[in-house]
Amino acid sequence: MTSDTKSVWGLSAAHLVTDLYSPVLPAILPLLIAEQGYSFFLAGLIVTVFNLTSSMMQPLVGWLYDTRGLAVHISVTVLISATFISVIGLLNNYYLVLASVAIAALGHALFHPSALGTVSRLTRDASRGRITSYFVIGGNLGYAIGPICAGVAVGLMGLPGLVILAIPGIVMAAVLRYVLPGPVRREVPAPSSRSERPARRAIALLVAASGLRAWAIFGSVAFLPTILTLRGIDLVTANLLVSGMLIAGVVGQLVGGILSDRYGRKEYTLIGLVTAIPPFLVFLMTDGIVSLVAMIIFGFILWSTFAVTVAMAHEIAPGNVGLVSGLMLGLAVGVGGMGVAATGWIADATSLSVGLMTIPVAIALAVPLFLAVPYPWKVFSRSRSPTLG
Repeated sequence: MTSDTKSVWGLSAAHLVTDLYSPVLPAILPLLIAEQGYSFFLAGLIVTVFNLTSSMMQPLVGWLYDTRGLAVHISVTVLISATFISVIGLLNNYYLVLASVAIAALGHALFHPSALGTVSRLTRDASRGRITSYFVIGGNLGYAIGPICAGVAVGLMGLPGLVILAIPGIVMAAVLRYVLPGPVRREVPAPSSRSERPARRAIALLVAASGLRAWAIFGSVAFLPTILTLRGIDLVTANLLVSGMLIAGVVGQLVGGILSDRYGRKEYTLIGLVTAIPPFLVFLMTDGIVSLVAMIIFGFILWSTFAVTVAMAHEIAPGNVGLVSGLMLGLAVGVGGMGVAATGWIADATSLSVGLMTIPVAIALAVPLFLAVPYPWKVFSRSRSPTLG
């Protein structure tokens, strides 16, 4: 099947809108800590609830996509996320905040499995890394824009100003409802033979390793604005810097996807993880421009491995792309969200700098798990059979 890049770029634009609201929570954590008196743990738990709710729903949504052809119009997902994220600034009750976050996560969960399943069907293996990266960078751009929007809104009006963010979401949902056709329901396949079922061990290792990487990703996004403000940088500028790191990650996704097509997905993932650790350590141990440059490099390298491993999952389980997409973007992210709370707990007990040392540790722990995934080498072992195990 030839790659339909036009359709993938359309899905990428929808991905941008859907993921715009995801990083708002980390961006406003410093204000929640300062104005609501939340500890690092309680603040981190807000991010954890969002990620866990999404993580529990996405595999279910993916399974329903694979087995029942479930698809939900993108405008609905945008509207849910936009509304319930934006009202958080008006809530003074911590439990209401958690409930609103959980509902917003439901909207986030409905989009990814079916959209990624469509991308997989439009893609051939030879260019899967590159084409998958086209879809993923839409979400990355939304994730990068979100902190900027949140920073400007709360910078102008404080936490209640967050409600302003509902306006573009509602408008975009209306536009998407008008310009996009109704969701295309996937034809339910016949029951798979045993040989076509997912390689459970491979997927389990891939999801576990991706969960550790997600801990590093979401832990850094959650607490880097706070540590930057502790270094004397104002909140708006801190969120702009973190957005810069995320934009560097967008570029990294494209580079990683292209290089993985040429040199191998497993090779690129392992090299990317190992080389992401030094710049983060430099960020923690230095100040000024050197520290900020190291932060940008860290984002570029670590994020560049994400689309690559999603492509690996699709190749390992081509008959269950909805389910494995839900596992990779749902369960793995939920594991990472639990890590954010753990990082916050360690920061409460020691200091934020010490808590952030969990990030390179999580990356280091992911390396042997990715190494153990039974996926063929390309450059390191050209003679090996391409059969996936």
